This record gives sequence, structure tokens and C-alpha cells, in this order.
Amino acid sequence: MRNFLIVCIVCFIGGVGTVSAQHDTGAWNGMLLLPGGVLKLVLHIERNEGGYTASLDSPAQGALGIPVDTVCWRDEQLRFVIRKLGVEYTGKLNEKGEIEGTFKQMGYTSFLLFVPGDGNVRYQEPRGPYPYRVEEVFFENKRDSVRLGGTLTLPEGKKSFPTVVLISGSGPQNRNEEMMGHKPFWVLADYLTRQGIGVLRVDDRGVEASEGDFNSSSLWDFASDAEAAVNFLRREKKIRRIGLIGHSEGGCVASVAASRNKRVGFIVLLAGPGIRGDRLVLLQKELIGKAYGTDPKLAEKIGDLDRTIFDRIIASDDPEKERDSITALVSRFAHEHLFLKPGKMSVERWIQVQVDGCLVPSYTALLRYDPYPILKKVKCPVLALNGEKDLQVPADVNLEAIRKALMEGKNKRFEIKKLPGLNHLFQECITGTPGEYGIIEQTFSPVALKEIGEWILDLHGKK
Repeated sequence: MRNFLIVCIVCFIGGVGTVSAQHDTGAWNGMLLLPGGVLKLVLHIERNEGGYTASLDSPAQGALGIPVDTVCWRDEQLRFVIRKLGVEYTGKLNEKGEIEGTFKQMGYTSFLLFVPGDGNVRYQEPRGPYPYRVEEVFFENKRDSVRLGGTLTLPEGKKSFPTVVLISGSGPQNRNEEMMGHKPFWVLADYLTRQGIGVLRVDDRGVEASEGDFNSSSLWDFASDAEAAVNFLRREKKIRRIGLIGHSEGGCVASVAASRNKRVGFIVLLAGPGIRGDRLVLLQKELIGKAYGTDPKLAEKIGDLDRTIFDRIIASDDPEKERDSITALVSRFAHEHLFLKPGKMSVERWIQVQVDGCLVPSYTALLRYDPYPILKKVKCPVLALNGEKDLQVPADVNLEAIRKALMEGKNKRFEIKKLPGLNHLFQECITGTPGEYGIIEQTFSPVALKEIGEWILDLHGKK
């Protein structure tokens, strides 16, 4: 029943956001927290002679202008009803000018906070004019004949300065590592450049201005792209030292590039894995499942299935050869757990999607990747940061593995820190679940930004 209700909510509504308030009319942006994620809602309130009217948008599903049947705003309290969807919301204006309340739909109840505005711009998103040079650039990975596009920001009025290449996490990402309404790499690039550090942020292969095919590329290919970026930056005479900043899987990419290229002057691992990929994914799923209240018996079955599939992928010289055996495993599980299938999707299509996802080259490479022997070869300075509440790359086990690998490899300069209260995106958070990412208005914790900037500048001054 619980899954059915969530499907109904997803079908009827959608999305991500938050801000701070002044007026009772206009656009209000809300994030509805669900066990499986978040849904963005934009409430539009207008005042007329008879009182108030309202409509609701669900941008993620293209459902705009959903009529609100009843809307009452009195004594700083808001109530609205959408009868055909079984939706009722009751909230109250808080001291920050936000509306805190309860969303109900067909028996499902969730906290829902509305803030002024449509949520399209986060408060940390940089705004011009910028006190630094901004260039749209292209360069080539000659090894793979791939042309990559990005944005280069360089400090003005400096004789020399360090410069970093930003490397995104899992999945095809643009140069801003844009997700859930946030642009963390743009915020990071703006901060660092204002501190006197050059930044090159690049679209992943096959994304926006970059050529190539992301899905057919592996972690090793992305490391080659990072090395091509370093070679490109060497043409800028004022750049004194070039480093790599990798977030999540981007930390693996940065480590690989640094282990085989002496031109990489330093690396910063932001929630970078320290344990083998299959172990990391299993731990990640376990922790996130617990946080969302997944039934323990179901979680155990899913874990067993994943473990069997991962073992076959890792043991095979060509994971694609395992397609038939993996399809059989997934098919058996799917037919025994049909309640997990998304609403209108056929069982056959659902099985195909799961199997295809398991066999994407970038994913199989991540599962097989063991950071330990690579990190042992990294001789340049390393800063490794993790958020205390990170459920995707849990801090303790990964930071300890990174520490051991660097010590065993006799790396002479590294620093490892766990930052209190931060999640996988380095946002100040409550639970650390992925469902929170879009709800949180902050894009990048100032504490984390300062740690990164100060470490790089200190390194630059001590060369």
C-alpha cells in the first residue's frame, strides 16, 4: 500500500527547492520529501476582491497550472485543497517568512516547506560582474580524438597562481556538475577564483559542448580527459601549479591521473572513494535503504542480488558476456517482487533497464576499481575531505582507507578531514539522504569551500 501511494503522488505531482519570504502572493517553491526522493512543487498565489486563488506546478512532470479548489490565507496560516488529486496542505508562516506545513494525499503525510520564489536560482549561485577573467574554451584529448568544452576562470592582477581542473562524479555531468537545482562546481569555481586560484570546469564526454560518448567510456578514459586538461592549462604562462579536484567518482579519476602523470601538482578528493567500487555501492545502498526505512528483509534480498551480480562482473574479462546470466537473476527477482516495478512500465522493460544499467562500461569500471593500489602510487600532495553525514561515500571507512594507502605509499604531504554535519554534496544537512539534496537551499558549505581554498593557497605558498 505504501508503494502504491508513493506512485500516486509521483504521478500527480513532482520535484525540488527552497528560499526566504516577504509576501503572501506570488510564487512559492516547495520540496516534498518522499521515501524514494523529492518532488518539486511551485505554488502560485494571487489575491483578488473575493480573497485568494492559487495553482500548483509540477515542473518535473510537465504538469503546470493545476487548479487549486480551495485556498485560505488568514492569520499567517495557509490551507489549500486539490480535490481531484486528494491533496490537502496546511501550513503557517514562520519567523523567516517561510511556510512550514503538512502535505497530505490519499493517506500519505509529509512535511512540506514553501519559500518565496520559483526556486530556479539558488542563493549561492554566482552573479556577475565577476572580478576575474572568464573564458569559454575547447581543447582536445589527442589520445582518444575527443574535443572537450569548458569554462576557464583566472584571477586578475596576479603574477602567478595555482589552477585546478574540476572532475565530476558518477553519471554524465555538465561543467557545473548540475543536479537537483544546484550547480556546485560553479559555486566552487567562483569561490576559488575570487581567492586567487584559477579553475577549469569541463563538460563530461557527450555532454553539452563536449564531444564523445559518455556511456561507452570508462574511468580510465575520464582520467585521460583530465590529463588533457592539464596539458591544455600548461600553455597559460601565469599558472604556477596545476591540480585536480575530483568529487565522488571524480576522486578516482583524479587519483588515476595523478598516479601516472607527474604534471599533476596536487589533488583534492571530495568524498572520494577509498574502498573498492563493489563494496562501496553495497554499503551505499545499505545505508540509504536504512535511512529511507526499507524493509530489512527486502534490503537483504536486494543486497544478495547485487552481490551476486557484482561478483560476476568483477570475475569476467568482459562483463557484457554475463548479460544472459545477469538477466536471468534480475528476471527471477523481478517476478518475485512485482510491487517494486514502476507503474506503467512492463516487467520485461523493467528487467532490461536494470540489466543495461549494470553493464554500462563506466559503471562496471567503477565496480571493479580499487583505489588502494592507485593511491599508493600518488606522490603529489593530497587533501581528502568527506562529510560526516555522507551516505554515498561514508566518511570513516573511506577516509581511513585513503589514509592507509597514502601512508603505505610514503606520500610526504597529505591531509585528511571529516567535516561535521555535511552530506555527499558538502551541504549542511539533517539526514544525509539523497532526497535532501534538492530540499537544502545551500549548494556548498562555506566551511568546505574555505578548507579547499586555504589548503591550495598554503600549498602554493610553500612550493
